[in-house]
Amino acid sequence: MSQRSILILGGARSGKSRHAMRLAEEKANSPVLIATAVAGDEEMRQRIARHRRDRGANWTTVEEPLELAGAIASHASGNVVVVDCLTLWLSNLLHEERDCEAEVNRLLKAVEDSTAELILVSNEVGLGIVPATSLGRKFRDEQGSLNQRLAEVAGEVVFLAAGLPLPLKS
Repeated sequence: MSQRSILILGGARSGKSRHAMRLAEEKANSPVLIATAVAGDEEMRQRIARHRRDRGANWTTVEEPLELAGAIASHASGNVVVVDCLTLWLSNLLHEERDCEAEVNRLLKAVEDSTAELILVSNEVGLGIVPATSLGRKFRDEQGSLNQRLAEVAGEVVFLAAGLPLPLKS
């Protein structure tokens, strides 16, 4: 178990990222953000630009859509690191037809080995309707499995609903 890690779960627009950023800024003067988003279209480019503006100049941003375990290991020493978000990372893996189980195992090892205070942001996607496509169902299942496995190793788990943090594990 990684006592120094916090898993923040919630639905879309639930306040997960805002909560993670606030926690990081309370813990460190110069936190690190590992961003997993890929600017695949104009809307996503604007969304990424807005997130950049929202962070202060004190943040170090590392953009890593696929090699997350390596990015965590590279920026772990004594830092507060926010990973935002694991849902986009998993989506990127599926899009690139990577071995999700192997990548998740690498991620879990990186989280357990890290000396950083990690704040991991992930969507809870299992509360809605059953996806209509096999790829959608595969993604939902992989995301649910990832969240469960991370919740096992995280020292703390928080669920965000309507911007309100609900502690699940401490």
